[in-house]
Amino acid sequence: MLTKRKSRTIAAILAFSGTLTISGLHKFYLGQPLWGILYVLLSWTPIPKVACAIEGVWYLTQDEETFDQYFNLGESVMKVSTQVGNQVESVANALRELETLRQDGLISEYEFEKKRRQMLDQI
Repeated sequence: MLTKRKSRTIAAILAFSGTLTISGLHKFYLGQPLWGILYVLLSWTPIPKVACAIEGVWYLTQDEETFDQYFNLGESVMKVSTQVGNQVESVANALRELETLRQDGLISEYEFEKKRRQMLDQI
């Protein structure tokens, strides 16, 4: 299942906003609700505000790939789009080969259509 991709910029903004308002919003955004609750419970102390500032800087100093490894299941946008592109290309090549087999009379129209639908379901 594909979850919505987390933005490094939004995480940093929410972390820095925790130094002025409610601490821990960035933890909820990043899918760490227990840490978010802990930050809220400790909001009467300076600890979460300092942690929010440190984490905000940490998010901004990371490159996208490192952030993706921590908070986006290791999948960067480039990796996902490359994988999808490669899969589409391989299915397209297989369909061309299948069409050649059909034109050469090596497979029937029924076999062609059945295999074509299976390949298209892979995308």
